[in-house]
Amino acid sequence: MFKLGRKLTLPSPPHLLLSLLLLLSIIIINATATATVNTKKFREAPQFYNSPTCPSISTKDMCSQQAVHVAMTLDFPYLRGTMAAILSILQHSSCPENTRFHFISSPSSTYLHETITSSFPYLRSQIHPFDTNSVSGLISTSIRSALDSPLNYARNYLANILPPCVRKAVYLDSDLVLVDDIAMLAATPLGTGTVLAAPEYCNANITAYFTPTFWANPSLSLTFSGRNACYFNTGVMIIDLERWREGDYTTKIVEWMELQKRMRIYELGSLPPFLLVFAGNIAAVDHKWNQHGLGGDNFRGLCRDLHPGPVSLLHWSGKGKPWVRLDENRPCPLDALWAPYDLMQTPFAIDF
Repeated sequence: MFKLGRKLTLPSPPHLLLSLLLLLSIIIINATATATVNTKKFREAPQFYNSPTCPSISTKDMCSQQAVHVAMTLDFPYLRGTMAAILSILQHSSCPENTRFHFISSPSSTYLHETITSSFPYLRSQIHPFDTNSVSGLISTSIRSALDSPLNYARNYLANILPPCVRKAVYLDSDLVLVDDIAMLAATPLGTGTVLAAPEYCNANITAYFTPTFWANPSLSLTFSGRNACYFNTGVMIIDLERWREGDYTTKIVEWMELQKRMRIYELGSLPPFLLVFAGNIAAVDHKWNQHGLGGDNFRGLCRDLHPGPVSLLHWSGKGKPWVRLDENRPCPLDALWAPYDLMQTPFAIDF
């Protein structure tokens, strides 16, 4: 309260402007955070139970070798896709209570894990912080900015991020849904000495992933000598983490990334280093476990059809994501196969 006759001193114009800008910044930040939280409201998913033939595992045991260990990254742009993927895995699993989820995320993303556990309160899961500083300086630009996210490279460090007690894991992207039992995928035999398994696509032109600089240098191009090197998609992999650790494959991948920073030898984000290290030396997986490319063309977002043959996993790799296209009322026909797993609350949503 000011007394009558007292002169009220106002801030000088520069200080007043600074105060107003600071206040406006706080309002915008709070509004943005509130909007983000309010727009990410998800329904609670139904609980799924083991069949009578499933082995009994303690709910607190996150290391059991009888469990199916699933590793996924966790971030805001793909949270909706992650929720749908989790629901599809549990819904089609014969032993859903024996599935252990390992979420790799930045240290500041505890809200994301809380969001997941509120929709899946019974989920057996852990969040593993990933320090993106270790990879930020190694990332080269690619055809899509989403591919340049540091979290997209967490799969390179999976054996270091997950606890040593986890010997084998299924790594999955967040833009997919399963329509089959994940235990069948996890049981893929790796054979003697093989580190990972994934569907291979030998009809794809693997040379297109590398630059003329790479192919013109014999010391580099001979990397594939004696190997039947085929393209494989790193969004669906079964990884023997013990063998990975023993062979120090993270270092092998990082060495190629360091070379890429000195002389551009490949295109397209995190995939080429995996091809350089593993292509031609992986265990084969039936193509039904990765019906990929459903996101469409990387440049124009064109719709894609399913590949011929059976389907166990639908993967919207590519530019277009089903939740974005559905919200914009311009879905591709196959986006209707993703929609039943969407847990996002809408005014017209029907509860389970």
